[in-house]
Amino acid sequence: MPAEATSMVVTVRAAQSVAESPFYIPMTGPAARPRRSLKHDDTFIVLDSHGDIGASAGGPDGLFNADTRYLARLELSLDEVQPLLLGSSLRDDNSSLTVDLTNPDIYRNGRIVLQKDMLHIVRSIFLWRGTAYQRIGLQNHGGDPASFDLTLLFDNDFADLFEVRGEKRPRRGIGSGELLGPSDVQFDYRGLDGESRHTALHFDPRPTRLAVNAATYHFELAPQQASSLFVAVSCNKPAAAKPVPFFRGLLAHCREMRRSNDGATSVETSNNIFNEVLCQSMADLNMLMTDTPQGRYPYAGIPWYSTTFGRDGIITALQMLWIDPRVARGVLRRLAFYQARTVDPLTDAEPGKILHEMRGGEMAALHEVPFAQYYGSVDATPLFVLLAGLYVERTGDEETLAELWPAVEAALRWIDGAGDPDRDGFVEYQRASEQGLANQGWKDSFDAIFHADGRLAEGNIALAEVQGYVFAGKRLAARSARRLGKRDMAGKLEAEAERLAQRFEEAFWCDELGTYALALDGSKEPCRVRTSNAGQLLFSGMIRHDRARLVAADLMRSHFFTGWGIRTVALGEARYNPMSYHDGSIWPHDNALIALGLARYGQKHAVAHLFRALFDAATYMDLRRLPELFCGFRREKGRGPTLYPVACAPQAWASATPFTLLEAALGLEFDTANGEIRLRNPRLPAFLSEVVLRDLRLGASSVDLRVRRHDQDVSLEVLRTHGEIRVSIVFAD
Repeated sequence: MPAEATSMVVTVRAAQSVAESPFYIPMTGPAARPRRSLKHDDTFIVLDSHGDIGASAGGPDGLFNADTRYLARLELSLDEVQPLLLGSSLRDDNSSLTVDLTNPDIYRNGRIVLQKDMLHIVRSIFLWRGTAYQRIGLQNHGGDPASFDLTLLFDNDFADLFEVRGEKRPRRGIGSGELLGPSDVQFDYRGLDGESRHTALHFDPRPTRLAVNAATYHFELAPQQASSLFVAVSCNKPAAAKPVPFFRGLLAHCREMRRSNDGATSVETSNNIFNEVLCQSMADLNMLMTDTPQGRYPYAGIPWYSTTFGRDGIITALQMLWIDPRVARGVLRRLAFYQARTVDPLTDAEPGKILHEMRGGEMAALHEVPFAQYYGSVDATPLFVLLAGLYVERTGDEETLAELWPAVEAALRWIDGAGDPDRDGFVEYQRASEQGLANQGWKDSFDAIFHADGRLAEGNIALAEVQGYVFAGKRLAARSARRLGKRDMAGKLEAEAERLAQRFEEAFWCDELGTYALALDGSKEPCRVRTSNAGQLLFSGMIRHDRARLVAADLMRSHFFTGWGIRTVALGEARYNPMSYHDGSIWPHDNALIALGLARYGQKHAVAHLFRALFDAATYMDLRRLPELFCGFRREKGRGPTLYPVACAPQAWASATPFTLLEAALGLEFDTANGEIRLRNPRLPAFLSEVVLRDLRLGASSVDLRVRRHDQDVSLEVLRTHGEIRVSIVFAD
């Protein structure tokens, strides 16, 4: 009876908290059909497995541009019945979606006029430059003529993305639709923000009948006869601007995607399934990349986070640094451009802070949500400093460093100033407005930061991993300052980093746990909870070696390690829930950073174990695609991991995770000053006997490498070199 009473109290408290949590993403029911996503720059589309939009429940369907939905329905029917699905697949490079359909038995006046499986219907869909293109091909494989109507039903609501996520609005703008001719329909919306938005639908050839919400084609197909029609849906294009022909646009789009890979390292391994994981990851990363005025930027994820996120962009760029450092350059330049310069409590902005999130929809423009340019992130600023330092060490690009240096100095001033409001030497957060995020680390759900008894932390909160980011950022900034001839500043930053490490050990280490506290609350009381945050301290390199070994061992025990990865919160902690967003789930990117930390401290056996777990998880995932997160249930023989229902897939830092795990296993280091690439204590997991890296670059030079596993050892073969470059293996404690 007491246990039941306790359970009831916890349930009520959680329900009340969720109701108060802003920007919560609800899950109201299961998806009736699987969803597929495509993206190009600021436009993305979510369709179901039939190629329809809005035809089945449970998905965030639509064509979206700049956080607004420009098409809410596009549903295909044959003589007013739904076709049957044969299959659907994304092209390997994510450039297009192909859906194969056939007809059910079609009746008229009680008799079958078209027997099932006579028609083959192929829907081919791609996105390019703000327009969704679709070709619908039909062929009659029957022995008799086929007479039928094909109808496309369409509509739009111009919903803001936050409305699609579940936010309620008391008022909306005014929408309308009109026919512009025998082949064209336009939807218009005048928002409360004063902006006009337009959706244009163009049909080719002209439909038999066209209405403001439906286009019908009548077909008379002889046996084996084929036909096709084309639909283009454009976001905010002038009515007179007709879309390019389907095949010309598809060819141009594929060429652009191929060019985007030029200059990046390619990876091939002895394991065909892992090769599929890597190919899907790279295709997803390329799809999420967006050309911005400052350079290419990895948008965080589809559907909810297809925009510039500071933290996500920085970590993704960090994960991709060894493959393609140009991503980091684009991220750094864009975030420097949007760095806060004034104080604004509504957006949590303070001079020097790095952007958390930016939005272009109506609700952001009206401040119904605070995310037009929102700075409520405590870790993006030190991570920006850290990435800038890693970028110049990876590339030797001192010209870009000099360009970024004013932004780095502004970020450092924020770290030592407004980022540490009580001047205790730790960077802390507390939201400046009730509209903002309550928690502002990467675990930003309302209940993610708590004490051992389950109480939520209050006041100015100092997260453990953030202090690690500051430490690593200042050490890297010191080395960057020396490159620029700022020796006094370099010495000052190094001294500050060392003092921070000493203070951190005193304030955060918990002897009774054998690990570090999750955080300090506003009263400087440690949150004595076992969490994966301690694992990211390994990545920062801030903690003592003896304690690093204890942290590493703890993370690989069963209360953390599930067989699929490391949980965010250990089994047995007060708010542990394997189905939660941040309190017991498994996040691939979190595991990737932990793997880098394990490698830093020489824990290569643990790296191999973790690498294997996440690879095994990926083999069970749809498309071999690691999602944003999945549930933290313990691995059971003969069963795959349990999915989290509203996880983004693809998600940039999850997509980059396989490459980070490979980096950790190989121990890759880049020394631009000496023109040398080193593999420090390389160790391949058992499922990989060979890894080949092609066009691994260092400055103007490049090399192709083959690494082979020999039980616990490896051998290295240089296959090709271009320019002057050295490669070595280093074995050290």
